[in-house]
Amino acid sequence: MVRAIAFPTWSVRARILAVILVITTVGMTFAGISAYFVQRDRVIESIDQELLAAVESARQVLANPPAAAAIDEPPAEEPAAGEAPTDPPAEPEAPAAPAYETVGEALEAILSYVIPGRHESSIALLDGAPAWQPSVTVSFELADDPALLARAWEESQGGTVVLGTANTSALEGVRAVRYVVAPVEIAGSDQRGAYVTAIDVQREVDEVGGAFVTYAWLSALTILLIGAAGWFVSGRLLAPLRELRLAAERITAQNTTERIPVRTRDDLGALTTTVNDMLDRIDGAFTAQRQLLDDVRHELKTPITIVRGHLELLDPRKPSEVRAVRDIAIDELDRMSELVSDIDDLARTERGLLATEPTDVADLTAAVFGKAQAIGDHEWVLESSVPVVAPVSPSRITQAWLQLADNAAKYSPAGSTIRIGSSAYRGAVEFWVADEGPGIPEESRTRIFERFGRADTGRGVAGSGLGLPIVAAIARAHGGHVSLETSEAGSRFGIVVPVESDAPAPPPPADLGPAARDDEESR
Repeated sequence: MVRAIAFPTWSVRARILAVILVITTVGMTFAGISAYFVQRDRVIESIDQELLAAVESARQVLANPPAAAAIDEPPAEEPAAGEAPTDPPAEPEAPAAPAYETVGEALEAILSYVIPGRHESSIALLDGAPAWQPSVTVSFELADDPALLARAWEESQGGTVVLGTANTSALEGVRAVRYVVAPVEIAGSDQRGAYVTAIDVQREVDEVGGAFVTYAWLSALTILLIGAAGWFVSGRLLAPLRELRLAAERITAQNTTERIPVRTRDDLGALTTTVNDMLDRIDGAFTAQRQLLDDVRHELKTPITIVRGHLELLDPRKPSEVRAVRDIAIDELDRMSELVSDIDDLARTERGLLATEPTDVADLTAAVFGKAQAIGDHEWVLESSVPVVAPVSPSRITQAWLQLADNAAKYSPAGSTIRIGSSAYRGAVEFWVADEGPGIPEESRTRIFERFGRADTGRGVAGSGLGLPIVAAIARAHGGHVSLETSEAGSRFGIVVPVESDAPAPPPPADLGPAARDDEESR
């Protein structure tokens, strides 16, 4: 059986910090190595320039030999008083500098005037043998490496200046030197000479390496400081995520009021706000669900009690009593069935998205008006109709509109007039029903939009009490709302649906309170 390897779980904070440190380390390492090789090449280039500068100095010594001492002249006599000053004597010409007569003299002058620099050594070769060395202390002696001198003498026989690199035993251990060989010849002299100077390349490069060792230590210290600062900063930035996790752990079905404080205005702050909004919706859904279950339990309790009470008192020996109890039971069961059907419609409408289609509002108005005329003993009037095409669900709008018509018929006096119409505004269409009923008391205008809520109008109550919640849910599913205008002369309900239109804007809905706006229900 193959067992999965359990890898250690790293927090987001640790992973972010690890990525930052890895990238920083790789970047600083690459920069340091690149800078080291660039500086190393520059050092080697500067070594060649120093060697050629030494050859140029030797050439200047050969071209300008030291001048002979000037002959002392007696001072000019001052003119006597009253005598005119005589013309000053002509200045004596400087004697010409004597030229070198032998190669040996030239090599000696070169070694005397051209002083080796740091990590540098020089030597003069006369007829292939070491003849003169610098009068100052040098870091290494070229005379200690006969093989290098032999190589340099051989290269000088070509009559040109030669740059080269060689490993020499003149240094502690065998190390590389960069050297230059310049042949020296004097006209009329049978001697042959060469000026050789070399620089310890390893010493020069080691200085660069030492600087980058310091760079490495400083880089390591910088990475540690970045790690400490990154750990602190990432902890502060990711604090909302930790609070989100802790809040999620505390949230249960019994405790849905937990919220996360928004402390920043960045992406994490926006995430926190979104999560809080989600928690609000979840809390609202749980509250609505509990309220619905409580309301359903309350509404079903009455018919069940009625049926049970009649059955307990039923005398099976009396056929007439049996028929009466049967009729009562069927009537209560029908009412419960209607209640369940309304609850199902409400639930499906609130959680589902409606399939809308371009609908001719005038045709829809005419169709609903024709169906509404069969409801109750009233005079139905089609007051207005607009030729507008709106993206709605015809079946759902018809259902909600007929529910408003049915409510108007229930709460209006027999034989009264009920008006139906559709109106277009700027950006919206309204499907409305107006009756001549007693109106809705101000204290009941919120209650009628709650589940199983009914207005106290002094009339008998019929229906499940879920009519207006279904209407409101259908309006919300279309992105609209239910409007209400009521007085003692009657009430006007409307379904306002937003559309693309240049008509005037619809009037705002009546202020039904928070409960009505969030959970509008039946009248």
